[in-house]
Amino acid sequence: MKTQLQDIRSRIEKAAAEAVRNPAVTLIAAAKGQPAERVVELLALGVSDIGENRVQEALAKQPAIAACGLPVRWHLIGPLQSNKADEAARAFDVIHSVDRPKIAHALSAACQRLGKTLSCFIQVNIGREAQKAGVLPEDLSALVAEVRRLPGLSLQGLMAVPPVDAPPAPYFALLAEMARREGLGQLSMGMSGDYESAIRLGATHIRVGTALFGPRQ
Repeated sequence: MKTQLQDIRSRIEKAAAEAVRNPAVTLIAAAKGQPAERVVELLALGVSDIGENRVQEALAKQPAIAACGLPVRWHLIGPLQSNKADEAARAFDVIHSVDRPKIAHALSAACQRLGKTLSCFIQVNIGREAQKAGVLPEDLSALVAEVRRLPGLSLQGLMAVPPVDAPPAPYFALLAEMARREGLGQLSMGMSGDYESAIRLGATHIRVGTALFGPRQ
């Protein structure tokens, strides 16, 4: 993994130098399906941002990972159901998949009970795909306003996953423009196959799994 990480960091640096704006880029290791010991190995290499798609998978790994004593920041990068909001608010530092008022209100209530403030991103269904989560572009402004007024939530930016069968760059550019219109400075976009393009178009957070860990078994 050390070699893969060195290559990714080099590519991040090069893409950031070519960016429309030159953001600091947070590498989130997408650890879906990876055992806790591989996550610990990555933490030892200096990657402290770990992404999980499911609340329960994160909860299962966290005790073993916490025992290593290395700093870790947990990101939920998969869809969230409102009945998991309490667990998500406890387990994660950042939620990338707020996509409707019901989720936002559930997280806000959970954060108030816990006495914490949770950073979050609004997920946009940038390609209007029926099978994907995310607020539709025309409904984004209303959701941004709703999340901004809720206690316990700190809205950081927007997240999206472009359609797999289309060039991603136009979608990244569209998400960046939406963020500018809403006065949001952070963009969670780009994965193993397209993170360099995402960075060039302003990504501040990239979610990399396969390129880092190798193909999931």
